[in-house]
Amino acid sequence: MDFLDTREWLLTNGLGSFASGTVADAHTRTYHGWLFAAVSPPGQRTLLLSRVEAYLDVAGKGYPLGTNYWGSGSVSPVGYKLLQSFSIDPVPTWVWGTSNWTLTREILMTHGLLPNPDGKPEPRLRHQVYIRYRYAGREPAWVNLRPLVGDRNFHHQQHHSPESGPGLQFSQLVEPNRVSIQATRGNWVGTSWQLSWSQGDYYPDGTWYWDYRYPEETRRGLGDREDLYSPGHLAILLHPGQSLVLEARVRIINPLRPFVPPSNETFETAFQAEQARLRQVFAPMLKPIDRGRSPTVTFAAPHLSPTESMLAALLRASDQFIAHRASICGPTVIAGYHWFSDWGRDTLIALPGLCLTTQRFDLARGLLESFGKYCQGGLIPNTFPDNGAHPIYNSIDAALWWVEVLGLYLEASQDWDFLVQQYPVVRQIHKSFATGTSYNIRIDAMDGLVTWEHPGFALTWMDAVVNGEPATPRQGKCVEINALWYSALCWAERWATWLAEKGINGEEPANYANHARRYGQQAEQVKASLQKFWNGRLAYLYDLIDPGDSPNTQIRPNAVIALSLTHCGFSDLQGKKALVTARDRLLTPYGLRSLDPGDPHYVGRYIGDPVHRDHAYHQGTVWSWLIGPFIRAWQRFYPGEALPWDAQPLLDHFANQACLGSISEIFDGDPPHDPQGAIAQAWSVAELVRHWNDLGVGR
Repeated sequence: MDFLDTREWLLTNGLGSFASGTVADAHTRTYHGWLFAAVSPPGQRTLLLSRVEAYLDVAGKGYPLGTNYWGSGSVSPVGYKLLQSFSIDPVPTWVWGTSNWTLTREILMTHGLLPNPDGKPEPRLRHQVYIRYRYAGREPAWVNLRPLVGDRNFHHQQHHSPESGPGLQFSQLVEPNRVSIQATRGNWVGTSWQLSWSQGDYYPDGTWYWDYRYPEETRRGLGDREDLYSPGHLAILLHPGQSLVLEARVRIINPLRPFVPPSNETFETAFQAEQARLRQVFAPMLKPIDRGRSPTVTFAAPHLSPTESMLAALLRASDQFIAHRASICGPTVIAGYHWFSDWGRDTLIALPGLCLTTQRFDLARGLLESFGKYCQGGLIPNTFPDNGAHPIYNSIDAALWWVEVLGLYLEASQDWDFLVQQYPVVRQIHKSFATGTSYNIRIDAMDGLVTWEHPGFALTWMDAVVNGEPATPRQGKCVEINALWYSALCWAERWATWLAEKGINGEEPANYANHARRYGQQAEQVKASLQKFWNGRLAYLYDLIDPGDSPNTQIRPNAVIALSLTHCGFSDLQGKKALVTARDRLLTPYGLRSLDPGDPHYVGRYIGDPVHRDHAYHQGTVWSWLIGPFIRAWQRFYPGEALPWDAQPLLDHFANQACLGSISEIFDGDPPHDPQGAIAQAWSVAELVRHWNDLGVGR
């Protein structure tokens, strides 16, 4: 390798904790590190272990294997030049070496959600990562390992500046085969965690390393310098064929459980446990390709065909976004890595692919129940802040997506008891929209359409706000919001009719019948009013009708979303014409553009400082999750006709570009459509899983 391969890798643990870095092993982001622990799952993600620098001495000749960027502009050392191979499957694995020796390193993050053996509802939580080194060569080698540590929020950098006040310090308690580490600054005390090892001699020699540089943050116009602390170093003589295992974990002191150093067997047991968990979770989708194979094989086993391996990798990627939220003691979905938390809208849009296609019905029910429980004023939370703070209700569409996805769940699972439980939430959403709720969200009495007005806010999925002003203002009647409203009314009419027939919970059947009649009447009114969005001149749907009743003629993908829902209020001819326009103006190999390139407001590249990027976020940037609505709409209006889109470029991106084994949040609108934004996005992966059987892969 004569260049630094900065493609990335990602591991998660089901709590919001993660590990990430690059193929070349150089950290290029603030978000790169081997243990970011979500100490208040899935929030308060805290960098504890940044990395472990390795230095090898073979027959008196030294080989530094690390690679670092420095504030001076230099790259040193240049261990990437000794890198022989890297593999993401089944765990991130590097092999450095020469003709005389090789050193292999594997990183494994264990799942952090553990059942409580005493039957308590609150699960036990574990933030843990294993690192295994395996040496091969003609003679023994001395290996020197130096951990670099921190204790800071995952969005920020760490700086050691004692001259400006009480400086950041790290205490360490050295014991046989482990060291316990904790940061302090003045009266503040950080997270206690431990680093342990299978064998070797540890020498505490606390040292600061100043001025690391993160070039990806430089490119993004953000803080890009950091200081890291090394509490000491570990030295060991490895003979050919020997291994060394490290374990980093948030420390849980249990006097009844004696400390046992990690070992090669510990690593293998943890690896097999994770493979077994994945196979159990995805058993319904893997059965067709199991063909009686041994359950001990790895999840993405070598004997699988390339198509089968791709499916297994997609399923594993989908699992990375599922997390436990401690504040509600229930499941949630991380919208994307590295910097997103759990978002209501993103969770609901991703849920069919993450849970229904994969038949994870208990998870789907848990997610719907969690968000439904917090319905307030007819709105579903868009975010759950850390530390149990009050949820944030800054979304007009999350509640409508909740109804849409509830319908998909009920159809897939036939869990009609859950409908009985959740129907009051459906009623609350309907009543609140009909009578008016926060952000002046209301139903226009003249046409039955949903409208809203609240300056300074962006309540749809095009939600970027720059300096207090929405970058894509969409106040008024938005096409996808009203399409969701129509579909919600259709679902509600169907459910109320079913409940009237069953006479559930002692409620008079006539009451449910009245509900059904009201929903049906409103649905008919909304369906007729949806024709206001038809733009015959452009053969497309208006994106919105503003509060002054003026239609917005921009060609955006929101029309495709409107055409893709379970209940569609537009005619067959309108759908056909609109999809041809979307195909010709918005479709790319990686998804749909957020704006027609012919629009004067189109921005073809998502680059520059944060302000420029936020302005460009929905002005032409390609969103890969939108390929799902396009596929569903195409199948509705062009049944039996070939999909005018080849999935292979996006699958190649999944396997070989950006974050290996995941799909980026967005791509440039202009060719070659470079990946941008978050390196792994839940709804991007979910839509490919949802439509796996529609992609024609391997046929």
